[in-house]
Amino acid sequence: MTSSEKYMQRCLLLARGGEGSVSPNPLVGCVIVREDRIIGEGFHRLFGGPHAEVYAIESVKNKELLAGSTLYVNLEPCAHYGKTPPCSELIIRSRIPRVVVGMVDPFPAVAGKGVDMLRLSGVEVKTGMLEKECQELNRRFVTFIRKKRPYIILKWAMTADGFMDAGGNNKVQGVPVRISGPLAHVLVHRQRTTEDAILVGTRTALNDNPELTAREWSGKNPVRIVIDRTLQLPPTLRLFDGNHKTIVFNEVKTHQAGNIQWEKINTESDFTDQVIHKLPEWNIQSLVVEGGARTLQKFIERNLWDEAHIYTGNSWFFTGLKAPWISGEITGREELEESTLTVLRNPAQRL
Repeated sequence: MTSSEKYMQRCLLLARGGEGSVSPNPLVGCVIVREDRIIGEGFHRLFGGPHAEVYAIESVKNKELLAGSTLYVNLEPCAHYGKTPPCSELIIRSRIPRVVVGMVDPFPAVAGKGVDMLRLSGVEVKTGMLEKECQELNRRFVTFIRKKRPYIILKWAMTADGFMDAGGNNKVQGVPVRISGPLAHVLVHRQRTTEDAILVGTRTALNDNPELTAREWSGKNPVRIVIDRTLQLPPTLRLFDGNHKTIVFNEVKTHQAGNIQWEKINTESDFTDQVIHKLPEWNIQSLVVEGGARTLQKFIERNLWDEAHIYTGNSWFFTGLKAPWISGEITGREELEESTLTVLRNPAQRL
């Protein structure tokens, strides 16, 4: 690994500090190096707040050192006025002579303009440093910009013999069947703090009465989304407690009351496309589809998924509700206390 790759790896590590806090902005880390020594670093911490470059430059105690330094950043510095001033202008004013960029920003307001601004001002700019790794880190942001939809993660738990539910009299309404164990439960709640929204179908909402919050992990709660075509779900469900933003896609009405938003769609056509292409209006950059089996299968049939997170428990049901069938590239496998987490990627949805 070269020294430049090492410093870009540091940028990627720093950038993860913004997980769950910066969406719909990308994850960005920045390192400032002089004479092969890091003299400043920072990351984008909060949506609407200062960018990584600002924190990195501010962290350098002796600003005279900037004139002989190299700035590393995993995403092209912005060149437009948004919620904050352009970072490219700050770099130029700081007299930093060299900038190494991981990937060019796909956002149309930037998209090479930051690099051009720096070069026109005499800054030496190198792009494409660990570009694949940088795109991987911000795959949600890149998908959102390029495909005009959220990054979609399918998630379910199933038994060793492939069932999601025991079915019949083995199920008590409002009490979900535990398959994957307590550690997996915590990991699911952690994931909820890093994704923008979570979706379930009518049957899952009615049978499990889920809260869909991140109770077992510190962080933000996702936007809750439910498909309820005819508005048959009772208002006493936890989803309608009004404590967090909830979107109800239905064929009856568009209306808002507090944190509950009813959004009318045409249910005579496939609802998945309509829902997915409506979510960007709320700046929802990533979506976890948690069930039930029919809802998950709809997304699979439409090939509308980027990742699948499957928790396979040690128990056997022998009968009941079969888990969806899915095929993809295995990119990760983790052994937990009472289950195994397998992560798949959809090869047809590569960036």
